[in-house]
Amino acid sequence: MTISRDTRRWCALTYIGLCIGYAIMVVWVLPWWTPVAVTLAWLAIGHRFHWGHVSQRATQRKAWPWSALPLILWWVYIYLDDSFGQLDLGAVIFHLQAGIEENGSTDRQIAGVIYTVAAIAMLVAVTWLVRADHRWRLWERVLSLFLLAFNPLLFGLSLRGASVIDDDESWLNDRYQPPEILAEAPQPPNLIYLYMESTERTYGDTQRFGNAYEDLDRLGQEGVVFHGVKQLDNTGWTMAGMVASQCGVPLMPAGLMHDNQFEPLSDVLPGVDCLGDLLHARGYDLTYMGGASTKFAGKAKFYLGHGFDTALGRDELEDKAPSGYLNDWGLYDDTLLDLAEKRIRRLHDSQKPYAFFGLTLAGHPPFGHPSQSCIDNQGTFDGTDILYSVKCTGWLVRNFIERLRAEGLLDNTLVVVASDHLSMKNSAWEDLIAEERENTLIMLGNGLRPRVIERPASMVDVLPTLLEAMGYTIPDHRAGLGVSLFSSSPTLIERYSLEEMNQRMRSENRLQERLWNGVN
Repeated sequence: MTISRDTRRWCALTYIGLCIGYAIMVVWVLPWWTPVAVTLAWLAIGHRFHWGHVSQRATQRKAWPWSALPLILWWVYIYLDDSFGQLDLGAVIFHLQAGIEENGSTDRQIAGVIYTVAAIAMLVAVTWLVRADHRWRLWERVLSLFLLAFNPLLFGLSLRGASVIDDDESWLNDRYQPPEILAEAPQPPNLIYLYMESTERTYGDTQRFGNAYEDLDRLGQEGVVFHGVKQLDNTGWTMAGMVASQCGVPLMPAGLMHDNQFEPLSDVLPGVDCLGDLLHARGYDLTYMGGASTKFAGKAKFYLGHGFDTALGRDELEDKAPSGYLNDWGLYDDTLLDLAEKRIRRLHDSQKPYAFFGLTLAGHPPFGHPSQSCIDNQGTFDGTDILYSVKCTGWLVRNFIERLRAEGLLDNTLVVVASDHLSMKNSAWEDLIAEERENTLIMLGNGLRPRVIERPASMVDVLPTLLEAMGYTIPDHRAGLGVSLFSSSPTLIERYSLEEMNQRMRSENRLQERLWNGVN
């Protein structure tokens, strides 16, 4: 059966219109009907100017569109934007260098295949239009320049490239204070630090998110709650949030400082000391435990390379989970926290100072991975509501801490409950980005008086704040780029603003060289 020229024309124009509409909807976070409206407008214009009509002269040879590569780059950007909400080139570069094996983003892998097929279909439609209408052969050359000039992916690369010729490439490095302890704590406390995947304090707005954050609000009444903890560039994914809070620096990727570009990183931030290094030197037994694989994004390399004795993830723990009770990433949080409780009990009984770091994953975008115990407590999960998963995280964490307290395991112990970073794109995205956002940071125990501390800060300020909460004396209340939020000294964000800090980071070379000094 032969498909008529007119049918091919309208199929090509309709598909191109749908692709344009979908891109506009994703980039500007517009309603679902946006692609339909854009497509109708596009078809009306095509009809008015007879695009691809039989009356238009076709090209004399089988031309290939100049816009092929620019369109592919736009599809890459739209995929990243649709997956994560905001393009973070630092995250892309770091994960490519640190390793992305054993990640649990099955839904995004499937989406990647769908996006690839959709992009190929669009290239076929554009190629037909360019060959069928000589005017498009001319117009799309100009269109190619437009697509390249306004692609945020390329714009971000150009900003990073500009650092090569920037005169002020050591601004952050000049303000870096190597983490050190000047005076010991009278009675060094144990430390339990729980990173809650993507569970930001923004969810505490009951008008937008109901009671999703209720348990964390109740937990915060028992300790110090920090308001105003913003997100710097290069701190917006799990490993970056961990590095920021433990090393006092953003996770600037190794980039070209990694000599062997086709091999994974051998070390993560070998050029600086972090919290683990400081505590290891003081005889602490250090453990990291998470439900996902420690191979993903270099977590094991980071922890074991910075003083930790043990780093446990899916590979080491899955045989301890109930049979068949795993999600795409690994262990569910109820299983993980049960194992964490046993580990902490063993550390406590050793009569040796310890630090335990854990990472939940129930709140992982786009929909979360709530545990069966949460379903028993909250009722049926519809499979898409991220607020259900956020509430699950808070409920599990609060119950976990209450169990530890009931067993007497929190004596002489500082507990930190924090988000690892702001959430990426999820099912509550439009409400989440409607107003200012901030991270969760709560500290409990070790004699801390319950109160709220509100001041502009970022995750790099966690390290000095935590050290002072543990009773250690540090130089000028500073560590890394951070300033203790218990002190009156201004943070870098208070002094310069979040925007300037991000701008400075794009042109910084010296701090990046310091972080990765010694990496292969």
